[in-house]
Amino acid sequence: MADSSETPIGEAVNDLPLFDAHMHYKEPAWDPYPVESVIELMDRNGVAMALVSSTPDEGTIMLWEHAPNRIVPELRPYHGDANSGNWAKAENMRSYLETRLAAYPHEGIGEFHIHRLDTADEPLFRDVIRMARARDIYLHVHSGTEPIRWLYSLDPEVKIIWAHAGLGERPPAIYDLMAEFPDLLADTSLKEYAILDSGQISADWKAIIHRFQDRLMIGSDTWVNGQWDDYDAIMQSNRQWLSLLPRAVAEKIAYKNAERYFDRTISIEQIGTR
Repeated sequence: MADSSETPIGEAVNDLPLFDAHMHYKEPAWDPYPVESVIELMDRNGVAMALVSSTPDEGTIMLWEHAPNRIVPELRPYHGDANSGNWAKAENMRSYLETRLAAYPHEGIGEFHIHRLDTADEPLFRDVIRMARARDIYLHVHSGTEPIRWLYSLDPEVKIIWAHAGLGERPPAIYDLMAEFPDLLADTSLKEYAILDSGQISADWKAIIHRFQDRLMIGSDTWVNGQWDDYDAIMQSNRQWLSLLPRAVAEKIAYKNAERYFDRTISIEQIGTR
C-alpha cells in the first residue's frame, strides 16, 4: 500500500491559503492597480497575506494601511535617485532607513539588490545588519551566492530571505548554499516555470524542495505592471507545482513556513477581509 504521507495533494491544493512572499507595489502600479484592486487580486487567487516592498516605500504603506491584516510590510531602500544599482552608495541612506523603520512596522529590509559585490560598502551593510538585528527582522536579498556568503561573514546570525532563490543560479548552487547556511530562507518567485519540467517537478528542484521544505516560500514578484496583469497565471503556476507535493510539504511552502517566520496565523478565512 502506498504511503499516504507521500501522496500528492493534487486538486486539494486549491483549498490552501497562499502567502505571497515577494510582492512589490511600485509607483507605476498605483493608478492602474489601486489598493482595492490589489486586495481583490489576492482574494481571487486565495492569497491570504503578502510580504510587500515597494519603490518608493509609500506604496507598501498605502497597501498596509488599506489592509493591515493582509500585508506584511518590508522596507525597500529605493527612493528618489537611489535605485537597485546605486542604493548602497546613495547619500543619507542610513538616515533614510532609520527614519522609515522608526515610523512604520516593517518586518524586513529589502528586497534589495547586490548586483556586484563591492566590499567597500561594508560599513553601510554592517549598519543595515545592525538595524535588522535590533528589530529581529529579515534582510530580503536579491543576489548570487557570493553576496549571501559575504553577509553571513559580517554577521553569522543575520536573518536572510534569498530572493528568487538566487534567480540566475542553477539548482546545484542553490542546494549547496542552503545546505551551507541552515537558517537561510528563500522565496521561489520567478522560478515557478523552471521548477516544472514537462508537468513534473524537475529532479534537481525536487531535491531542493524536499531537503529545504521548511525554508521555502512562493512569490509573484510584481516588479512591473505586466506581473500584475499576469497575477492569476503566476499564482496558478505556483499551485500547479505545489499540487505535485505531499500535503504536508505543500502546506509548508504555501503558507505554514510564513506563519512561523512572521509569527502570523494565515487562513483562507482572511480572503475577503482587510
